[in-house]
Amino acid sequence: MVNSALWYREFGVPEEVLRLEHAPPAALTAGSVRVEMRLAPVNASDLIPLTGAYRHRVTPPAVAGYEGIGVVTEATPGAEHLLGKRVLPLRGEGTWQRYVSCPAALAVPVPEAIADPLASRAYINPLAALLMLDLYNPAGRRVLLTAAGSDCARLLGQWALQRGATAVAGICRSPAHADSLAACGITPVAQSERARIDQLAATADIVFDATGGVLAQQLLEAMRPDGLFVCYGLLSGQTFALKRHYPPVRWFHIRNYLADIAAAQWHALFRRIWPLLAESRCGEARIFPQADWREALALYRQPGRQIKPVMSLQP
Repeated sequence: MVNSALWYREFGVPEEVLRLEHAPPAALTAGSVRVEMRLAPVNASDLIPLTGAYRHRVTPPAVAGYEGIGVVTEATPGAEHLLGKRVLPLRGEGTWQRYVSCPAALAVPVPEAIADPLASRAYINPLAALLMLDLYNPAGRRVLLTAAGSDCARLLGQWALQRGATAVAGICRSPAHADSLAACGITPVAQSERARIDQLAATADIVFDATGGVLAQQLLEAMRPDGLFVCYGLLSGQTFALKRHYPPVRWFHIRNYLADIAAAQWHALFRRIWPLLAESRCGEARIFPQADWREALALYRQPGRQIKPVMSLQP
């Protein structure tokens, strides 16, 4: 058995530090399963750690990737019931490799109705959207999103409407996202429309921001003091200043909510996520062989991208 894995052994630009390496997988430890991976997507959360942005908690060498779907092919005693099942291998090894080991208790079975390309993306963005809406109830409120063309924002908008938000608007850099956002019930707003953005911010009850930087500063300046600003990302690579007259600002980092979640809670969360995903509009996926990982990253970086690059880990 030979494992093909995308390793990074130092921090840097992902295209420069990732290497496809081949070696036998390590032996399973007690209480774990081996998952033969099928698909794994490319997310910002996969690439940012490679740059060293989280060096206080991420140390190379490591295999890249945080989510994906596969089939359990080997199990230690007590976990034999998982053999042959499609699962999400949570909180195990990096997922951009053919074979991943993870704790058997955190191998989440995937319903038959959820196809592999969608199931491979069921962890990071859906879970973040679900947890944020649990924390900050959108019912009866006007919601404004940034980076609205992203997977997480698109789910935030759809699920906020399902929970009773009175209106959801989404700011996006590329006009290519306008039609798909409108189809989700989200009012699209071009990031260049500064006056309109100010108007929307002034009436928003909750802003979910994934960009930071100049746009976040503009929104905070325009918002009412009784609004709520939730920052869950800095895709611009820039922070923003806080001022006394701003509304309350909350910081959401998904990792802060995962460490203390018991296995039973993980499974309960996904029992909520599966039906939501099945009913949601999600972006299309384009499958790349693992050997073409550079092309997958190039698609991910395309401005106005509407297709999610997903790697096939099968030979």
